[in-house]
Amino acid sequence: MTSEFREQLYIGGAWVPPDSSERIEVENPYTEQVIGAVPAGTAEDVNLAVSAARQAFDGWSALPITERGAALDRLHQALAARAAEIARTVGLELGTPLKIAQAVQAGLPLTVLRGYADLALRQAEEQTIGNSLIVREAAGVVGAITPWNYPLHQVVAKVGAALAAGCTVVLKPSELTPLVAYLLADAADEAGLPPGVLNLVTGTGQAVGAAIAGHPDIDMISFTGSTATGRAITHAAADRIAKVSLELGGKSANVILDDADLVKAVKVGVGNAFLNSGQTCTAWTRMLVHRSHYDEAVTLAAKTAAGYPVGDPFDPATRLGPLVSATQRERVRGFIERATARLVAGGLDAPVPDTGYFVAPTVFADVDPESELAQEEIFGPVLSIIPFDTDDEAVAIANNSKYGLAGGVWGGAEHALAVARRIRTGAVDVNGGAFNPLAPFGGYKQSGVGRELGTFGLEEFQQVKAIQR
Repeated sequence: MTSEFREQLYIGGAWVPPDSSERIEVENPYTEQVIGAVPAGTAEDVNLAVSAARQAFDGWSALPITERGAALDRLHQALAARAAEIARTVGLELGTPLKIAQAVQAGLPLTVLRGYADLALRQAEEQTIGNSLIVREAAGVVGAITPWNYPLHQVVAKVGAALAAGCTVVLKPSELTPLVAYLLADAADEAGLPPGVLNLVTGTGQAVGAAIAGHPDIDMISFTGSTATGRAITHAAADRIAKVSLELGGKSANVILDDADLVKAVKVGVGNAFLNSGQTCTAWTRMLVHRSHYDEAVTLAAKTAAGYPVGDPFDPATRLGPLVSATQRERVRGFIERATARLVAGGLDAPVPDTGYFVAPTVFADVDPESELAQEEIFGPVLSIIPFDTDDEAVAIANNSKYGLAGGVWGGAEHALAVARRIRTGAVDVNGGAFNPLAPFGGYKQSGVGRELGTFGLEEFQQVKAIQR
């Protein structure tokens, strides 16, 4: 698509001028150069988008779900045709290395959207309990507020489910990585989604996000981002008792038991912690290792981290790109500077390119489980290694967090599964079990409320009704 579309908003099935002439510049975090700009939306833009979504809701929600599935199928085809452009765009605005951008930033949302199209095309049977017919209906107009770290996947996880459920959507992407959302809106336009079903309003959280969260005609808010912002959104929605779904922070533990395949567990664990330059809410940033293997694990982790060259995201040799912004880089550097644990790889003195918001892949050993390194979400390429002596101690350390989003356990099959069951998180991978985009995704504690992906994600955007006969 051409850049002039990015001077507009997508509302009511058309590209329309924004209420304000103010713009938000989008920066390439590798070159530190401005690569585009999008409208700084206002509350008036949100009003217009919500009105369009409300007008479209009755017709869209009344469609047979198979017809909505056919529309999602067309959207999937249109978006798939843009896969190369999606990967390139995310590489430019986020700095994700191209190989990861192709597989994850472009590939994963296409898989998720395909799943929701298929779910809609296989219409679920209605349930009967005694004399009651149980039906599911669309929750209403949805405000979707999405983060910068997986800027299309997090959008599609919400939009795909909401549209399949019969909801209409007002979408606010992150102002740091908004460009890829324009590719989705362009694909929706090409796919012929009815006017008002999907609306795009760019802008800041303070202006557009707050207007969406507090809008009296939005029935549900789906938000992914920081716990602090999620708390503010919950307060805003509570005033009108609006439904809220939140996917928030994480501080996931990777537990390596005494009978684990140590080499595989450490290498995969380091890769998980450094994926997307550590800017992943599910990142296994705490590596818990049985003391009998601890020294070897520390050596392996340091050696593995050294094998993550930083640099140009479009260079095939690059495995670690920049952080998204100067602000994020300084935040991550602050954690490293304040750390009191033993530095075994990376750190502030490790060489990185002069240009770009880089932090070298960093590993700390002998980390105190109560320390800032072990308790706070850093959102950068920083791994903490912690020893343990017994399974009970490992579980206690893993659960000693205000978060509960994800984690990993490595060991003998039954042994690892038994420990995984005791970890209080929304997801646990056993011996490197692959991410399943059809399984429910979400967290315990301050990691959020509700679930995304698959049938659980679809049901999040529905209300349940009992009809007595």
